[in-house]
Amino acid sequence: MATAEGEYRLYRELASWWPLISPPEEYTEEAAYLAAVLGSAAAVPVREVLDLGSGGGHVAAHLKDKFTLTLVDISADMLAVSRQLNPESAHRQGDMRTLRLNRTFDAVLVHDAIDYITTQADLRAVIETAFEHCRPGGIAVFVPDYVKDTFAELAGAGGGGTDTAGRQATFRERTWDPEPADDWVQAEYEFILRAADGTVEVIRETHRLGAFSHAVWAELLADAGFEAERDAPPEAGRAAGGGKDQPRPGHRPDNLFVGHRPRSQGVSRSATRPEA
Repeated sequence: MATAEGEYRLYRELASWWPLISPPEEYTEEAAYLAAVLGSAAAVPVREVLDLGSGGGHVAAHLKDKFTLTLVDISADMLAVSRQLNPESAHRQGDMRTLRLNRTFDAVLVHDAIDYITTQADLRAVIETAFEHCRPGGIAVFVPDYVKDTFAELAGAGGGGTDTAGRQATFRERTWDPEPADDWVQAEYEFILRAADGTVEVIRETHRLGAFSHAVWAELLADAGFEAERDAPPEAGRAAGGGKDQPRPGHRPDNLFVGHRPRSQGVSRSATRPEA
């Protein structure tokens, strides 16, 4: 967002390192599950999907053979990375809080870019954006990394990709909650970037990430006009197009909020905003 991820070097001058920090293949299993969820809208066949906060396009890379995608991100640098990976998809620069494309889609996906929404007012705005772009009978899927009710401090590492030029990147992280009474947590990253000539640069950044309660998500989805669905565990999920309960493919993300827009032509309580 203009006041969140747009401030971080990771999404500006370091964007070209994103495929090495978070390789596209790491999204394969989760994307398979999300494809089944997106395709589970009972009222409309899901063909066109709006991906809000699409970043480097690593989720989209695994969805584009199933859906026609429009990818939106606030970072021009991340969109440039995505265009290389997903040249067949439409790309638009915009803020997920205020974007208005003046059209609707069968489904809207908001993956982990929602983490950079850290106030309830901004979360409401994103959900309203999703509703405005969701066709009656369509589905909206939100995938935050953190939910207040279940948050626990974590430490980890990742990356390790190598590109054709010989560059490598890894990272370490610690995510903790400085003040449990608010709606955000703090992620401290250390990126280790090894250039093709062997020189190494270490970059440290602290990111503020949203962590809202299940109750807040339920309230804001309902306020926007969605009929909220609590996604079942994989073993009880309904596969896309299936007529009976059966496991969905892939790996279910830790947190998943699903909203169905009713078939009636109702509008959200938000005022129409100009296109971002």
